[in-house]
Amino acid sequence: MALTTYAELKTSVGDWLNRTDLTTAIPDFISLAEAQIERNLRTRQMIVRSTASINTEYAATPSDFLETKSFVLDTNPVTPLQFETISAMNDLQRLNSAASKPLYFSVVGEQFRFVPEPDTTYTGELIYYAKLSKLSTANTTNWLLTSSPDVYLYGALLQAAPYLQDDARITVWASLYKTGLEELKEADDRGSTSGVLITRARTLG
Repeated sequence: MALTTYAELKTSVGDWLNRTDLTTAIPDFISLAEAQIERNLRTRQMIVRSTASINTEYAATPSDFLETKSFVLDTNPVTPLQFETISAMNDLQRLNSAASKPLYFSVVGEQFRFVPEPDTTYTGELIYYAKLSKLSTANTTNWLLTSSPDVYLYGALLQAAPYLQDDARITVWASLYKTGLEELKEADDRGSTSGVLITRARTLG
């Protein structure tokens, strides 16, 4: 059967488990799979660009934020913000106590912290890895289900095994899930470098 929508995925999970009594549990298996996928996967399809006004020491991260790829201030020239740990930021703040153009940032819970504290309003451009657009009856598909339905299917089946106390299948589903992720990452690597011309030295003669 086709495996392109949330409804089709739920049906397929039930078929693979050969069970008809898991209607209420299968959405949980899929949600748990999505949580695990977000912890394991970083591909270019997850990269989002966002802009924001930065005028205080702390600012909220985007609601779908997972991980920073780059963060710059739209100044002339552009100012790349350097990521630092929370403890390092405290030391840097002592060295940069006067309000000025931010040079460093960190992630504190669901907030960004900037040091020095901004002395005016700056425009920041954040490029980050975003969470999946979760499947539901209202959101019937997303890029991952379209490109890699096997990752969704085997991820959900892996989550189902402990619920069904089917320890013998955990290794099988885990292996297929891992293979799907690895192949997706490899395809992403190839796509990210396609069209790049690499110059190699040649010996004439």
